[in-house]
Amino acid sequence: MKGIEIALVAVGAIAGALLRFRIAESPIIFGSLPLNVLIINVLGSAILGSFSVLSTAWNLDSRYSILVAIGFCGSLTTMSSFAFEATGMLDNKQYLNFAVSVLANVGLSIGAIIGARELTSTVVKTA
Repeated sequence: MKGIEIALVAVGAIAGALLRFRIAESPIIFGSLPLNVLIINVLGSAILGSFSVLSTAWNLDSRYSILVAIGFCGSLTTMSSFAFEATGMLDNKQYLNFAVSVLANVGLSIGAIIGARELTSTVVKTA
């Protein structure tokens, strides 16, 4: 790994971590279901979906992928926090919340990538 690649990962990771911290610092609860991690994962997936289309359409250098996809989105999204919350729900016998959280995090994150790719593709084609 070259010095510039390390710097790009680091800059992206710092920005992603700061945004994740900002979103996660004030708990958002819907009923008894925590939403912060879900919002973070769906947002990061949408950004990654959009970026994947833009990087191809604009023929971006692969270093931008290091900055945005690996650094920023990798640091923003959080599988470990999702797994930790889900395990806590199981420990507390909140089986319905567990199922909703797992389905929402996985399903909405995949949906966000697909939706963002489609939306971005449409915008790029009309521009």
